[in-house]
Amino acid sequence: MYYGRFWGEGMSSDKIQVTFEDGRRQVFPRGISLDEALKASGGPDRAWIAARLDGNLVDLKRTLDADATVEGLSADSDKGLEILRHSASHIMAEAVKALFPEARVAIGPAIEHGFYYDFEVEKPFTEEDLERIEAKMAEIISSRLTFQRKEISREDAIAFFQKRREMYKVELLGEIPDAMVSLYEQGDFVDLCRGPHIPDTGSVKAFKLTSVAGAYWRGDERNRMLQRIYGTAFGDKEALEKYLHFLEEAHKRDHRRLGRELDLFSFSDEVGAGMVIYHPKGAILRHILEAFEKREHLRRGYHLVMGPTLLKTELWKRSGHFDHYRENMYFTEIEEQSYGIKPMNCLAHMLIYKSKIRSYRDLPLRLFELGTVHRHEKSGVLHGLLRVRQFTQDDAHILCMPEQLHKEIQDIIDFVIEVMGIFGFAYDMEISTRPEKSIGTELDWERATNALISALEDKGIPYTMCEGEGAFYGPKIDVKLRDALDRRWQCATIQCDFTLPERFDLTYIGVDGQRHRPVMVHRVILGAIERFLGVLIEHFAGAFPTWLAPVQAVVVTVSDAQLPFARQTFEKVRDLGVRVELDDRNEKLGYKIREAQVQKIPYMLVIGDREVAGGHISPRRRDGTQLETMTPESFAALIEKECLDATKGKVGLGII
Repeated sequence: MYYGRFWGEGMSSDKIQVTFEDGRRQVFPRGISLDEALKASGGPDRAWIAARLDGNLVDLKRTLDADATVEGLSADSDKGLEILRHSASHIMAEAVKALFPEARVAIGPAIEHGFYYDFEVEKPFTEEDLERIEAKMAEIISSRLTFQRKEISREDAIAFFQKRREMYKVELLGEIPDAMVSLYEQGDFVDLCRGPHIPDTGSVKAFKLTSVAGAYWRGDERNRMLQRIYGTAFGDKEALEKYLHFLEEAHKRDHRRLGRELDLFSFSDEVGAGMVIYHPKGAILRHILEAFEKREHLRRGYHLVMGPTLLKTELWKRSGHFDHYRENMYFTEIEEQSYGIKPMNCLAHMLIYKSKIRSYRDLPLRLFELGTVHRHEKSGVLHGLLRVRQFTQDDAHILCMPEQLHKEIQDIIDFVIEVMGIFGFAYDMEISTRPEKSIGTELDWERATNALISALEDKGIPYTMCEGEGAFYGPKIDVKLRDALDRRWQCATIQCDFTLPERFDLTYIGVDGQRHRPVMVHRVILGAIERFLGVLIEHFAGAFPTWLAPVQAVVVTVSDAQLPFARQTFEKVRDLGVRVELDDRNEKLGYKIREAQVQKIPYMLVIGDREVAGGHISPRRRDGTQLETMTPESFAALIEKECLDATKGKVGLGII
């Protein structure tokens, strides 16, 4: 076929040219739909569920009125899977409306691992309801109902949803500035939606509803509580089965369940939401982390400091927190003076810096605090240890000369990498840039962002950019940990700040005898201790390595006849620095061993008549491996070596 000297030259006005992503070019009648063009092209694109038309996401029903470039989206692509899941949320909403006609629909987006839809209903959904909804969804999918897009005026859309008493849609429409909006219809269900969607309901090959929870409309606890049904969908059943296995494994590792079973921590409505109560084992686990952190920071030239919990509100106004962060803060009044309960530790650290005249010889100054902070998180987002209202950060602020900034950032990166290696975490790096709501000059933000970029690039570390997600005072590097299930968690962060030193008039005397402005780096390594503990519990499924285990060994007796020697052994092993317990209950040995395994204790020291006669112990690992008999001293040396090997020589016995 001849297309002319230039592509498209010489074609009649009723023809258009389409360039496919694999380089194929083909001429079609003007007005043909994408799916018709695909069928006529005979190409390998029949698995498409949506497409990019000149870079824009569209349905396959979209008509082609001009020359275009088309990129197909299959269900196994990231964007295609997102479209598939969003369409599945519409199918779920149709099923809910069919079974519960009085239900009012709110919003139903695709999310990272699936989708959800919020509904206003009189009674909360039950597990039996989810089964019925799933069955109805299967009927709708088998009917292969077409997703049809319709564009109407915003006023007509408001009237349409008012007639159906779908007031959440009416509220959303009231905030849309556009004169025209799009609706999508499949079967009897019509929804306000931008799209695109899959061609028909039959494109959903595998789905599962996973849970139901309460959710406030728009996440605001002052609004009505809705019912949120979560689900997931995939392009094939194999992918779904793999994901359901992942969910099952994640449930086994849920830190909230393990926290109860291992007696680490609890929450209480009497205390208040988002406030952690540490039990003895949980407190020891936390102390191990904190002691490790203190030693590592002191080794790297940090100074330990402590700031107050309450600071005058005027300070928070000067820093910009009052204008940019006060919805996350708690305030109180003492003797007619307003105070803010600190959500961050930086203010006290700046005041320490400013407490005397600083010279260039004093810099860099590294101030470290395990600082407890309070942030007002909405009750709907609280989630065990992962999202709380009171938590402790391993917070440090480094004040340095601009020419020292590059090395300080790189040293922090090295610190993070070393620590993550000890815990066995892989990680990804992200750089977040200036948000819309922020302080400081464009020049300072540019200098700060470039400093972070150059530090990573000079070390050859790959990163992704997250536009507009920085702190209000500066850009940041976020370190996303990847756990045993390859889930990503935000913990470490490095924030570069030229702005707060300006606001607090921080200076140092330079080589030239003149005053200069330092740069401040805000950083955490583990982040919030509570959050990191939650991640650790799930990463290890509660079976902590020996150096972290709250209880490293338990002495168990075969019968009461061995109690005197068992107590003697317990005391000797404890005095050698091992974290050990004694199980002297009058129970069968098998029961005691199973109990120790359930508690995920690394070692069991079995004491029977043979051990008493020989004056030794028989260690057994939690995986069932039986070791040779040894003395308590030899066992303590074994634990010491195991801890040192796991932590690259940093943690042995006696950390607490």
